Amino acid sequence: MSEKIKPIAIHLPQFHPIPENDSWWGKGFTEWTNVTKTTPRFEGHYQPHLPADLGFYDLRLEEARLAQEALAKAYGIHGFCYYHYWFNGKKMLFEPLDRKLKNPKEDLPFMMCWANEDWTRAWEASENKVLLKQDYRFEDDINHIKHLINYFKDSRYIRVDDKPVFIVYRPELFPDIKKTIEIWRDEAQKAGLTGLYLGYAQKSKLEFLTAGFDFAFQFQPNFGKVPKPIGNHTIKRIKRKVLEKMGIQENQQSSVYDYESYAKLQNSEGFTAPIYPGITPMWDNSARKDKAFVLHDSTPKKYENWLRFIKEKYPWDKVPENFVFINAWNEWAEGNHLEPCQKWGTSYLEVTKEVFK
Repeated sequence: MSEKIKPIAIHLPQFHPIPENDSWWGKGFTEWTNVTKTTPRFEGHYQPHLPADLGFYDLRLEEARLAQEALAKAYGIHGFCYYHYWFNGKKMLFEPLDRKLKNPKEDLPFMMCWANEDWTRAWEASENKVLLKQDYRFEDDINHIKHLINYFKDSRYIRVDDKPVFIVYRPELFPDIKKTIEIWRDEAQKAGLTGLYLGYAQKSKLEFLTAGFDFAFQFQPNFGKVPKPIGNHTIKRIKRKVLEKMGIQENQQSSVYDYESYAKLQNSEGFTAPIYPGITPMWDNSARKDKAFVLHDSTPKKYENWLRFIKEKYPWDKVPENFVFINAWNEWAEGNHLEPCQKWGTSYLEVTKEVFK
């Protein structure tokens, strides 16, 4: 194991048009559509989050993907963890990673995380309307892992003890995750792999290591572990005209928490291996949702303090690799990104590089 800590930045590929999004949300829809429509909801609210150095990119373009990788490498990001979308053989938002696989110039290491949720109209009031449904079947587990092995065998794929790393976003949705893991490991062995290093995103106290996972990582933000909201007095300062313009009723107003208080609460219970540490530089999903979750008043310095706590307090000697998972590289509609924005520039990247150098 290398002594150096390896930041893994979670990567969202929804920055190019696809036919399904054209149908559901309108022609030409990408994540930028939501981002650019956002306005501040209260005094001091940092919105909209607009890109700086990389601009409003299209991830179908080689130039855009190379620019992302060059920026990540310049600031010490070890690799990207791409969200992977699979619905019983139907792939979604696959173009950026599939094009990377065919292009040797895109040499940043990567891993994958299966975002195994139903797709719904969660950005609208009709939140329960399912657009694409996950149908868990053991036969599909076989087909899925056979498809994934094509990625796992790529020389740029991130491995631990020569085992490809693969993450499940929501293991609790599987009817029998233990059986699924057994199927995956068996198929990987048949394909000549030395094994799989399987993990899941820990977002609650639910524990799945006993089901056969090798590790978990702290998915941030943890919506179930928050300090006292500051929204009660902050929201009152929202201008009524802004609320009316956005169509937000009183019962839809956002939950607002102080970033620094939130970070201290996350660190209050310490760390337990093999659960890798996670962090978010900032978070504000009001570009996606009327009833938003906002970590207010994040700054590079406050983010740096959280990073340093992780570096100093995590039991690195108890895990086989020095990963820290940063959510996210480019979740612009969740106000959650390491990529430079017009307010902070490269400050969050600079801090990440400095702490983990």
